[in-house]
Amino acid sequence: MQTMHLDIDPTGIATLTFDEPGSPVNTMCREWQADLGEAVQQLVTLSKEPGSGLRGVILASSKSTFFAGADLKAVMRAKESDAQQGFRDVEAVKRSFRLLETLGKPVVACLNGAALGGGWELALAAHARIALDDPRIRFGTPEVTLGLMPGATGITKMVRRLGLMGSQPYLLEGKLFSPADGQTLGLIDELVAGAGALREAAVAWIESHPNAVQPWDEKGHKIPGGTPSHPQIAQGLVAVPAMLTKKTRGLYPAPEACLAAMVEGAQVDFDTALRIESRHLARLMTHPVARNMISAFFFDLNAIKSGRSRPKDVPRWKPERVGILGAGMMGAGIAHANASRGIACVVKDVSLSKAEGACTHARKLSDARIAQGKMSDAEQRALLARITPTESAADLRGCDLVIEAVFEQRELKAGVTREAEPMIAPGGVFASNTSTLPISGLAEASSRPEKFVGLHFFSPVDRMPLVEIIRGAKTDDETVARAFDYVVALGKTPIVVNDSRGFFTSRVFGTFVMEGAAMLGEGIPAPVIENAAMAAGMPVGPLAVLDETSLALSVHVLEQTRADFAAEGRRHEASAGELLVERMVKDFGRKGRAAGAGFYEYRPGERKRLWPQLKTLFEKPGIDWNLQELKDRFLYRQAIESARCFHEKVLTTVHDANIGSIYGIGFPAWTGGALRFIYSDSQRFYARAAELARLHGPRFDVSADVRATVERHEPQYD
Repeated sequence: MQTMHLDIDPTGIATLTFDEPGSPVNTMCREWQADLGEAVQQLVTLSKEPGSGLRGVILASSKSTFFAGADLKAVMRAKESDAQQGFRDVEAVKRSFRLLETLGKPVVACLNGAALGGGWELALAAHARIALDDPRIRFGTPEVTLGLMPGATGITKMVRRLGLMGSQPYLLEGKLFSPADGQTLGLIDELVAGAGALREAAVAWIESHPNAVQPWDEKGHKIPGGTPSHPQIAQGLVAVPAMLTKKTRGLYPAPEACLAAMVEGAQVDFDTALRIESRHLARLMTHPVARNMISAFFFDLNAIKSGRSRPKDVPRWKPERVGILGAGMMGAGIAHANASRGIACVVKDVSLSKAEGACTHARKLSDARIAQGKMSDAEQRALLARITPTESAADLRGCDLVIEAVFEQRELKAGVTREAEPMIAPGGVFASNTSTLPISGLAEASSRPEKFVGLHFFSPVDRMPLVEIIRGAKTDDETVARAFDYVVALGKTPIVVNDSRGFFTSRVFGTFVMEGAAMLGEGIPAPVIENAAMAAGMPVGPLAVLDETSLALSVHVLEQTRADFAAEGRRHEASAGELLVERMVKDFGRKGRAAGAGFYEYRPGERKRLWPQLKTLFEKPGIDWNLQELKDRFLYRQAIESARCFHEKVLTTVHDANIGSIYGIGFPAWTGGALRFIYSDSQRFYARAAELARLHGPRFDVSADVRATVERHEPQYD
């Protein structure tokens, strides 16, 4: 056997140790599946041999974790025609699990680390689970977050252990749990302090449970809480499909398949439930949404977490003290992010009272956590003590990193740069939180442009996971690496891009909102536009987003762009969407939510509603529109602009493009990200893009050069 080895000690305890060669973790690769079948058959034979002395089985791992789960590269290679083979493969694994748990001997899993997805399902094949008492370890079935479902007995067994309602968070939402939480749930039988104690505890459990059987094999076993026919369960289940549809908008098949397997399986015997589960999983494994989500949330996200975008050969770094210029919404959010991760920060504004706004913001956020029982009063006091408000630039002296988060005005940013930069500690870094202005131009105000970098946070900072790191023309590798390490220290996800107007995220995000504004200018009803965007999977409609980010700011950016182009002897041609937004601000005084009026009306005590005058001013009665075409315009426009960013080397990696588009601008997760949306069916994508270009103009064109760049970097999953 290649991926595991079976040993039997003189006392009759068999140990099956998983050890996939050449891999840091154990996975359910095809070799493992074959080896498991062979190992289990050996155990079955031993258990039937008179005088073999087999007393029990221990499942163990030679890796630092117990088991990682399915072989996701195999899923990435799967086609729709592979569904039947997928069903057979899953059923074969289940047969091995079933033989193991009906061996007639006690089986114990020693969980020395994480057991996720198929790894947790493997652990459930044991009669008992003994785990390290380490709060950092996680167990569970997060498959739904990858477009899959726990179909290797996970649904059937979790429902029979926790009940239909109790298992929902772990199956439908992919919620994970610690060893201690697992013990509270009744899923972990014992906790031990160190890895050396795992085997001893397992042997003791085997000796005290010689006739162990699984709960579902005991006569009279009932699902906790009852089956779907139980009145209370039936009442609770009635609302679940509607709640799921509201959340998924019908774009994510995994939660729906998971719920179906849960309910259907709870109404039949155990073995039939397993087959139902396999059928649902086989369909999901060959569905494009699963491949898209695995591509993004496993391969792309792990590429970022492993530091593939970080310059190599630069020592790890974490600032001890950070200066923040500006205590507005962004500056206050950045200050809270630092203080929450134990990093002291100095917040400087034009007056002490304005700077103290950062403390007020942090107190408001931490008050909410105290109310939720997630923070103590003492922890709040410690957090607030890490934020020092000031009106004096001298108080920035000694900061390792200074981040300016002032208004998007080039002269203002240059002024605060010159004032604060001399205060930075030797070798320190200066960063701009600009969302649109080119970093190379802003760095002209710096005496050390090689130590000047862009750190584009997203609003609200406490909830948005992404930070876009922008390398200017003169930014050196050490500065980019330090920026990367700092973002990781904040617990956020970094992507690294090269300098350009709007960089990557703001540039692509602009195409989304301006496409919506352009649709309005074409006469399409505003409610149709907003709902089409959300039907495509965007979190909010483009008109609502423009209101939130400020129409006035969009016009300011447009004017700054015009001025910059004019200074270069060029003329900026505003798009139809930009011109409509400019008209909203200058002709109708609708500046956005902060000003109380934008595309929406904001009345105290009432829900916002679309401004009724939009219908009179822009809507054209009888205009012909097609919902699918509107959805395509939103998605294709963003994907094409992302491809152009890639060709222009604003983006340098596929993983930064995909994760940046999902986490930064809300590109639908079901697509796997902006470039994955192209790769999922590239021939169809290019044909549809050409059709949209014919109908709506050159913004949908994909040039031969752009196409060649995208195709050259398509990831392979061999």
